[in-house]
Amino acid sequence: MERLCVHLEGEPVYDIVLTQSFQGLAQEVRALGTEGKRLCIVTDSNVAGLYLEEVKGLLSGVCRQVDTFVFPAGEEQKDLDTVKDLYQTLIRKAYDRKDMLVALGGGVTGDLCGFGAATYLRGISFIQIPTTLLAQVDSSIGGKTGVDLEAYKNMVGAFHMPKLVYTNVATLDTLSEEQFVSGMGEVVKHGLIQDKAYVHWLARHREQIMARDHETCQAMILASDRIKRDVVEEDPMEKGQRALLNFGHTLGHGIEKLKSASMPHGHCVAVGFLAACEISAARGYLQKDEVDGLRRLMEGFHMPLWVEGVAAEQVLEAVRHDKKMDAGQIRFILLKELGKAFVDRTVSQEELQYGLSCIMR
Repeated sequence: MERLCVHLEGEPVYDIVLTQSFQGLAQEVRALGTEGKRLCIVTDSNVAGLYLEEVKGLLSGVCRQVDTFVFPAGEEQKDLDTVKDLYQTLIRKAYDRKDMLVALGGGVTGDLCGFGAATYLRGISFIQIPTTLLAQVDSSIGGKTGVDLEAYKNMVGAFHMPKLVYTNVATLDTLSEEQFVSGMGEVVKHGLIQDKAYVHWLARHREQIMARDHETCQAMILASDRIKRDVVEEDPMEKGQRALLNFGHTLGHGIEKLKSASMPHGHCVAVGFLAACEISAARGYLQKDEVDGLRRLMEGFHMPLWVEGVAAEQVLEAVRHDKKMDAGQIRFILLKELGKAFVDRTVSQEELQYGLSCIMR
């Protein structure tokens, strides 16, 4: 078992626990003082068939009552209608501020459950149990919650920190290759923005990672979680440095919107950060061989290098409506060098078009 503590303003707020089973879950939740409380497990229809009964059984011994809220799987369910259904379930069961929600699943579940917890009765506690690689290295950490509004991703949300993040690395075994590779998009992003040595470590351990070796994957998730933890602690409300975590997301979100969720989030982030690296190279920050090396790394992890079926102007129009706009300017993340990202507000439309031209067919 590995453990990271997340601090805010120097005070410990919650632990990230990494292990290879659910056997330690009851002990970790009991330590939160759940005796006499009710817990509602929020999960989607896919994850429910895999882990709901096991997790429900483990938690039934550490609280007064365990309820469940299961919604249909899919990004299209991450909206206010599903949150409304969750509210109604909690109201009917008379949940109060002392009770707790449990997000069991991937990023959609974590974001939706977290937003529900942040806004039900003006805020109740919740726990993250991420079951996808993307959620384990990214969305479960940092307290950013939210839902989509029509085609606009995460436009309604709140900052609400979990009480615990419990990661069972063995859940990676049940992911499709597409889901696993999507998570690797966020993993590689962490190395590119903060830790060049981590990028090289990923390249050296590619075979073990793609084979989903539990020990190697746990070490990888721990390294990524530490990077995200450090950034979040420095800037919990995303007023400055935390924006670095959006590397690849500005163009990636535009592409994701236009692909109508047919291209997974991590794939969109990957082609988005590849475009950003091409812009960084055009400015002279990166060498051509470094970008070529990134392309080889992405190929090794089966990440897409190209986007088809969308036009550059469509992506740029989507970017103009992105929540990362700041007083009409795009906060774009570039690399000064591998492992050193920075926020730039001077990226021109011509540069964005050039970056897109490098990833579009």
